[in-house]
Amino acid sequence: MYSAPTQCPVCQDDLLVTRLACRNCGTVLEGRFTLPRLFQLTADQLYFVEVFVRSEGKLNRVQEELGISYPTVRSRLEEVIQALGYQVGRPSPADEEYRQEVLQRLARGEISSEEALRLLEKD
Repeated sequence: MYSAPTQCPVCQDDLLVTRLACRNCGTVLEGRFTLPRLFQLTADQLYFVEVFVRSEGKLNRVQEELGISYPTVRSRLEEVIQALGYQVGRPSPADEEYRQEVLQRLARGEISSEEALRLLEKD
């Protein structure tokens, strides 16, 4: 079985589902149905969401499973959030994972101690 396309191959607009059928009894529903937001994500975005959920939302575990850097994990998460129609907020300095990433960047010499302090200050 194939996944249903979610975008028109001609104009790239969202497709509208007009017919649903039951595999078991053959019942058919016709009308105009919208797909849930999650079904409008790309295959890569859906895979990321699956890994994110399996990792219980712990970005460090997502990083390990996908073999990508923490900033790349954050970027992909922000991409999914935006694709779902939500605004992306700046990570809170109180967020432990964010704090750990800033400290790791400082330890690797990627940022100065002044920059690390600025990133960790509360708004």
